[in-house]
Amino acid sequence: MKKNIAIIMGGYSSEVEISLKSGNVVYENLSKEKYNAYRVHILKDKWVALDEFSNEYPINKHNFSFEPNGKKIHFDCVFNAIHGNPGEDGTILAYFKLIGLKHTSAPFYQMALTFNKRDCLSVVKPYGIKTAISYYLDKGNIINVDEIIAKVGLPCFVKPNNAGSSFGISKVKTKEEMLPAIEKAFKEDSQILIEAFLNGKEYTVGVFYYKGAVKVLPITEIISENDFFDYEAKYLGKSQEITPADIEPQLLKKLEETAKKVYLALNMTGFSRTEYIVVNNEPYFLEMNTVPGMTTASILPQQAAAAGISLPELFDNAIEMALKTEI
Repeated sequence: MKKNIAIIMGGYSSEVEISLKSGNVVYENLSKEKYNAYRVHILKDKWVALDEFSNEYPINKHNFSFEPNGKKIHFDCVFNAIHGNPGEDGTILAYFKLIGLKHTSAPFYQMALTFNKRDCLSVVKPYGIKTAISYYLDKGNIINVDEIIAKVGLPCFVKPNNAGSSFGISKVKTKEEMLPAIEKAFKEDSQILIEAFLNGKEYTVGVFYYKGAVKVLPITEIISENDFFDYEAKYLGKSQEITPADIEPQLLKKLEETAKKVYLALNMTGFSRTEYIVVNNEPYFLEMNTVPGMTTASILPQQAAAAGISLPELFDNAIEMALKTEI
């Protein structure tokens, strides 16, 4: 019997278009002999399943089913391709937990934890993971620019605490740039994180369960044409992504061990891509992406290809791992 798979995509954040691209790549690469795959658009104004001709059918939110031509379709598993809210922050995964539906991501608590940059950093620090000096602000707090600069220095990064894809992030080089950067970040989130600038090379590491064991993929070095790995660098070709990175063996081992340690410390399952800046041969953990891009140009698929894992294998493994988990 073929398994019915819902590939959820879209979402409620600024990343909706990127998510739709990722979801469609998953749809195109899932085995048609093994799975009945359906694209499911989770959008603010509608939840709809699409048939092969892109006809839309409303999702029944009581049990996440739909009825094309009077025939009710229930899903065996959900492939989560929603970047940001509600896929990457765990919201929709809590709903799947309640209705007993398996999915390819980590449990909802782990997703919520890793999506919150501040909370994620606080959890990994006791494990000896190095992080940048940081300062936190909630909307409505008194903003003392001198106090912020005294703690994190200049230049520094101002970023939304709960957001992905580099929306709302600024590199602040002068005191005068601080307030506009804070206002920009608050447009994306009610909490912001201000971090000291780390002067070093940037690397990103894919980690996930592959055939039942934690696998660290070949590492990518990020060389941005812009001031940092912003939205343009990430999605509009304004960066070089070198996979596998040219890293001397000792540092390579340290990065791999750190990435695996972070994945296990956060009790992760499913896909992850963690970001590091290396300063004086020491990796500093920045953040974890738990629904990384899945287009052919995205970093994690590039890393998988370097490891000899094709897109169909990558996506099939995610579903097989999910089907074996307990709800």
